[in-house]
Amino acid sequence: MNKNNYSPNRIVCLTEEPTETLYLLGEENRIVGISTFTVRPPQARKEKPVVSSFLDANINKILDLKPDLVIGFSDIQSGIAEQLIKKGITVWINNYRDIKGIKNMIFQLGSIVGKQNQAKELISSIDHKLLKISLEIENWVKKPKVYFEEWDSPIITAIEWVSEIIRLSGGNNIFDDISCKSLAKDRIIDDSKVIIKKNPDIILVSWCGKKFKKEKMTSRKDWNKINAVKNDFIYEIPSEIILQPGPASLIDGLNVIHNILKSWQNNI
Repeated sequence: MNKNNYSPNRIVCLTEEPTETLYLLGEENRIVGISTFTVRPPQARKEKPVVSSFLDANINKILDLKPDLVIGFSDIQSGIAEQLIKKGITVWINNYRDIKGIKNMIFQLGSIVGKQNQAKELISSIDHKLLKISLEIENWVKKPKVYFEEWDSPIITAIEWVSEIIRLSGGNNIFDDISCKSLAKDRIIDDSKVIIKKNPDIILVSWCGKKFKKEKMTSRKDWNKINAVKNDFIYEIPSEIILQPGPASLIDGLNVIHNILKSWQNNI
């Protein structure tokens, strides 16, 4: 790492995606604090002190680390940001919800730490993967209808970047029309009869880090009528590779979902 007077050298990451990105760019030595939900890369939890969850942060612990930049995500962390700003800390809050936003974050963070070219290379590798998949799926005669469940009680469906990944992987999200809603409360499915009526071919589940209980889902009233349930095309996707709006979702999450959709293609 080339330290200089212009780039931040003591960074606190309140969510996983900037931590993962900095490690991928070889700038992990700049990180002095991370979120408790950080899973990628696994060594981060061993090397960096935990200073926050998603909704709360230990402000005093962060201040003791003397950060010159704190990075957070979304309006949900605005309260944490406000507290730190009032203490004189520089805070950068990303508030995107789509794949373009993920790429922007990678490029902007790379630029901040003097790794703009490496950030461009990372984005290019992602674009190459997307192009390869697009060429593969363009000959699919039928694309599966996909239902993605982000939470079970109340039932909440996929956010925008997840819906985009489903589409880029070769599927059609049955609730694509509401995926652009940034707040989870606006993506609640009040009546599961709507899901039955839409009859998805594949069900993908990631309950925000909570263990998925398949029988809890399949025992819902009349869900045995859904093709995905009848054909046992129900898959849990680890939250850390799909619900974190960073490189993981566009690398591992995309791969996992595309392979599931290919498996469905091979069975029709």
